[in-house]
Amino acid sequence: MRITDIRLGKISVPLIVPFKTALRSVNSVEDVIVEIHTDTGHVGYGEAPPTGVITGDTTGSIIGAINDHIMKVLIGRDVDDFEDIIRAVNGSIINNTSAKAAVDMALWDLYGQLYKIPVYKMLGGSRKSIETDITISVNSPEEMARDAVRAIENGYNCLKVKVGSNPELDIERLSAVRQVAPDALIRIDANQAWTPKQAVNILNRMQEKGLDIEFVEQPVKAHDLEGLKYVTQNSYVPVMADESVFSPLDALKIMQMRAADLINIKLMKCGGLTNALKITSAAEVYGVECMIGCMLEAKISVNAAVHLACARQIITKVDLDGPVLCSEDPIIGGAVFNNKDITVSDEPGLGIKGIEKIRYIKF
Repeated sequence: MRITDIRLGKISVPLIVPFKTALRSVNSVEDVIVEIHTDTGHVGYGEAPPTGVITGDTTGSIIGAINDHIMKVLIGRDVDDFEDIIRAVNGSIINNTSAKAAVDMALWDLYGQLYKIPVYKMLGGSRKSIETDITISVNSPEEMARDAVRAIENGYNCLKVKVGSNPELDIERLSAVRQVAPDALIRIDANQAWTPKQAVNILNRMQEKGLDIEFVEQPVKAHDLEGLKYVTQNSYVPVMADESVFSPLDALKIMQMRAADLINIKLMKCGGLTNALKITSAAEVYGVECMIGCMLEAKISVNAAVHLACARQIITKVDLDGPVLCSEDPIIGGAVFNNKDITVSDEPGLGIKGIEKIRYIKF
């Protein structure tokens, strides 16, 4: 199975409601699609969202990285030379993790197709189904409570509540959500919004008010590992590192420092399934549980994350609600998303069969 061509395209998928965090507000998924074609007729699919505020990757930079750099090390290569190809992709350009992630998952898709086995079984095959949380965007306490009620009515029992835009108002927001969802698991995501002392103060106040927070994601700036460690040591709420983890080395350093209780793995931050596997291996050694998360992505890249989550038991928490936040699904095949319940496909590779409404890019 030899790589003959790489085609790039775009998809645009409106969201059901706007997605709001402490960092951004988004109305639609606008992602770059990668198709790696082979001489056998097999196609591997990948996807990358332009999340400049987090990864630094824009639509233009993703396209440029693949077309100007990554493509040159792939054309003509045999998929069976898998490790060499992956090393070539990672060495073709520094950073640009979203572009690398899209290509990496497309290569894993082809590798699974080559050996006629689903990727999750190649990576460990721990389970066939998982349950995701659903995100409650930052809004007024009343609107967040209404969103929480809607989520509970749709069968969700775990809510990921965005906070951070106003520390005092956050307590009101969480109180409103907890009042209408007394039995739900509630985890919060501050998206780097607080200083270390602010974080400890507000988190401890939340727990003292009986809000029963499962954990907090990235309470402080991504680079502030000492601050992250301070919060971990002084907060009543367990701490998860998210934006601080862009590579296996980042994850390893945080584990060695004991700067966080948990690690959030996102393919777009670490550069794909290959590096995500390295993070899970380190986490297994250190006994640190992981969550598999996503940016605001459509089903191709989230589907790849589902395969990883179904493969590795160290991934105990799941935040893969991107596709259910979309008003439509243009992706044919892959995992089945039924509200909180996600079932992985047993088709070879990642199980993607095609994409509707894709707009191919001409060079």
